[in-house]
Amino acid sequence: MSWREDNNKLKREYKFKDFVQAMAWMTECSYHIEKQNHHPEWLNVYNTVKVELTTHDDGNVITDKDRKLAKTMDGCYDKYEIK
Repeated sequence: MSWREDNNKLKREYKFKDFVQAMAWMTECSYHIEKQNHHPEWLNVYNTVKVELTTHDDGNVITDKDRKLAKTMDGCYDKYEIK
């Protein structure tokens, strides 16, 4: 599944082998999130993480900040084995 635009947000769901992988990915992403100073809305349930990105400072619209973070999160995801 790839990113989709819905209601002024970029949305994506990531699936992992298990909870440990999901949390490891979230932890890895957190370093990039903090560095970019652009924080997602995300929810983890077992092996699934749902992410929503929007730029609150610009009136809750999708901006280059969201697209940059989405690309970064995808890059982190590429190394995980999905079952």
